Amino acid sequence: MANRFVLNETSYHGKGAINEIATEIKGRKFKKAFVCSDPDLIKFGVTKKVTDILDNASIDYEIYSEIKPNPTIENVQTGVEAFKKSGADCIVAIGGGSSMDTAKAIGIIIKNPSFADVVSLEGVAPTENKCVPIIAVPTTAGTAAEVTINYVITDAAKNRKMVCVDPKDIPVVAVVDPDMMSSMPKGLTAATGMDALTHAIEGYITKGAWEMSDMFHLKAIELISKNLRGAVENTPEGREGMALGQYVAGMGFSNVGLGIVHSMAHPLGAVYDTPHGVANAIILPTVMEYNAPATGDKYRDIAKAMGVEGTEKMSIEEARKAAVDAVRKLSKDVGIPADLKDIVKREDVDFLAQSAFDDACRPGNPRDTSVEEIKELYLSLI
Repeated sequence: MANRFVLNETSYHGKGAINEIATEIKGRKFKKAFVCSDPDLIKFGVTKKVTDILDNASIDYEIYSEIKPNPTIENVQTGVEAFKKSGADCIVAIGGGSSMDTAKAIGIIIKNPSFADVVSLEGVAPTENKCVPIIAVPTTAGTAAEVTINYVITDAAKNRKMVCVDPKDIPVVAVVDPDMMSSMPKGLTAATGMDALTHAIEGYITKGAWEMSDMFHLKAIELISKNLRGAVENTPEGREGMALGQYVAGMGFSNVGLGIVHSMAHPLGAVYDTPHGVANAIILPTVMEYNAPATGDKYRDIAKAMGVEGTEKMSIEEARKAAVDAVRKLSKDVGIPADLKDIVKREDVDFLAQSAFDDACRPGNPRDTSVEEIKELYLSLI
C-alpha cells in the first residue's frame, strides 16, 4: 500500500513572514483577496497587521468576519454568498482553526457548487476541483489548519461537528509568523498548545502512522513540550518554538489521522461550545492510559521527547506511565482543568458517546473501541 503525503506548495516561517503575503498574491497574479478573519481579531488589530501589508502593496481586498469559534453551516453559506459578490479570486484566512476552516469550506464550495448544502462535505467528499487558492495566516499555535487537509464545521441543528477531509482544500501558502500569535491571552495559548500536543501524540500512535509521519510527530512533541510554558508567558522563544511545533505536528497528522481524543472532544464543542484545545487537553491523559496496551513501545519515545530522563532503563509499563504523567504535568502547568466536571452533564453522556463513536477520527485510534467504552471514558472524567 502506498502512503500519501500532502503539504503546502509554499510556507514561510519566522518573525516578519507576513510581509511575504503581498509577494505571493502579486506573484500568483491574484487581483482581489477575500479576507476571512473573526471579529475579535479585527477588534484587537491583529487582522490589521495583514491588511496594512495589502494596503501598502495596493492589493484590493474585502473582509468577511461572520465567523464563530466553532463555525457553523450558516457561517459557511453566508461566506459563500459574500465571496460571490466580492469578485475576489483568492482567500487570505487570518486566525485560528475557525477562520481557516471557514475559508476552506467556502473555497471548496465556490469551486464545487454541488456541495453548497455543506452537509455533503462531511467525511471524504468526492469533490472534483481544487478550492479557491488560500493563503493561510495562523494567529494561534495549535490547529495547524494552515497545513492540513481537514476542516471541521458545526451542524447546529443536530448538535454535532462534521469532520471534512479533502486534499483539495489545503492552502497553497502557509505564513507562520510568531508575531501574529503574540497577542493571544494565556488561556488561549495554553489550550491551542495542548491541541497541538494532542495532534502530535495521537498522530504518532494512530493506526495510519509510519516512519515519515513519526519523524514529524516526535519532533513536534519535543518542540511543544519545550516551548509551551514559555509561550504561555509570552516569551519570544516560546512563541517561535510553538509556531513551528504546531505546524510540524500538522504536517504529520493531516496525512495519517488522529484518534478518539479528538472524537470525544468534537461533541463537547458542538454541545457546550467548549474550546477545542481545552477539551483535548482534559481528555488526552485518560485516553492515553486507555490506548496504552495498543501502542507497543511508542510511549517510551513520547516520554523521551517530552524531556523525561532515564526512559531507556524503564520497563514498558513505567515508560507508559511516564509519558502520561508528563502530559498531565504540562497540562497542569499551563492551567488546563483536570476534568470535565464543570463541562459535561451526565444526562448527555449517551449522546456524546455515540457522537464520538460516529466521528471521523475514531477509526484511526490505535485501540478498537465501542460506544460503551467511550461512555465509560467520559464518565471517568466527570
